[in-house]
Amino acid sequence: MAGRRRRILDKPRRLVQAGMLIRFLRPLLIALALAGLAPAALAQGYSPAAAQVIGRAFAASGGAGWYLLRGWRESGQVGGAPYERWMDPVRYGLREEVREPHGLSIAGFNGQAFWRVAPDGAMTAVNDHAALAQARTTAFFEGGLYLFPGRFGAKGDYLGVRRLKGRAYQVVNVTPWNGRPRELWFDAASHLLGRIVDRTGPRPRAVAVQDYRKVGPVRVAFRYTPEGAGQGLARQIETLAFTPADRGLFSLDREQAVAKVRAAALPKP
Repeated sequence: MAGRRRRILDKPRRLVQAGMLIRFLRPLLIALALAGLAPAALAQGYSPAAAQVIGRAFAASGGAGWYLLRGWRESGQVGGAPYERWMDPVRYGLREEVREPHGLSIAGFNGQAFWRVAPDGAMTAVNDHAALAQARTTAFFEGGLYLFPGRFGAKGDYLGVRRLKGRAYQVVNVTPWNGRPRELWFDAASHLLGRIVDRTGPRPRAVAVQDYRKVGPVRVAFRYTPEGAGQGLARQIETLAFTPADRGLFSLDREQAVAKVRAAALPKP
């Protein structure tokens, strides 16, 4: 009878011990579960094969160093004209100022509206689907945002290996949310982006991505060269700094923008 009573008393004790063990292991179990889900979350919208290619490109160009960037400012030549560009790698944001022969033009995109101020001060501000899709596409690909599959809601599919001029490329077709698709050709040896191909128009338009340099924690291409006549303007980066982006740059300040283009148009003393 005493033995039976002891077994009955021992049962709650064993339950308490089991409960303590579960409470102890629960954080570990949750961490393991989240670790197992991390690759799927990272590849949100990308097929497994596409996610692998993008992942190798991410690692080859700086890996976790990309997470340190909070802003992007570059200057150089586009089509032979001096330009400056600001980008936000965390949220959509793009501003470009080009000093054309007849004056300064300014264009910006803040994720919701696209705007432009011409050298004569004429302003264009639009939020129609076509203009926004084009602006979002430019900001997405030229800012390297395709490297963050779970951040911008993009979709990606692996198209296979393609060869061009003796080089092998792994090709991924990526479409930004509410944007336009582009083929990203990653060099099979270096895993760095080598070409961007646009097949949305009447004929394909391709840009060679070249001249990679180490800047801070990442490797960045400094030259974008259209392949073929009439396919766009070549862009050569001359200076690049990762400085925090002022979000005000990406929205239209009419008074400030007009004053800037008019000042640039004034004859030098």
